[in-house]
Amino acid sequence: MTFQRRVGETRRSTRIPLTVLIAAQVTSGPLALDGETIVVNRHGALIFCTAPLRAGLGIEIYVIITDKHAKAKVVYVDPKRPQVCGIELEKPENIWGISFPPDDWYETHES
Repeated sequence: MTFQRRVGETRRSTRIPLTVLIAAQVTSGPLALDGETIVVNRHGALIFCTAPLRAGLGIEIYVIITDKHAKAKVVYVDPKRPQVCGIELEKPENIWGISFPPDDWYETHES
């Protein structure tokens, strides 16, 4: 599979459209949500949750299919669809189960 960046895109790692089931636990309280990814990369994802989240909120993401956890922060909330938000992983990694990730997902590409 070949991945390409859009012209002028300055992402730290290539985005991949991928739907996987997730669970999100708010780190500052008892709120737990189900959801799914829309787009993923090594540094985070665009996700859909069963309830809206707010920007700046700390969460722990659990990817059901890979059985991996990661701490993350909500960095974007879609104003028209507040259940859709962008998250940034605390530590860039492939928790999504991508078997053959793009070259820029490897640590040697970190700046």
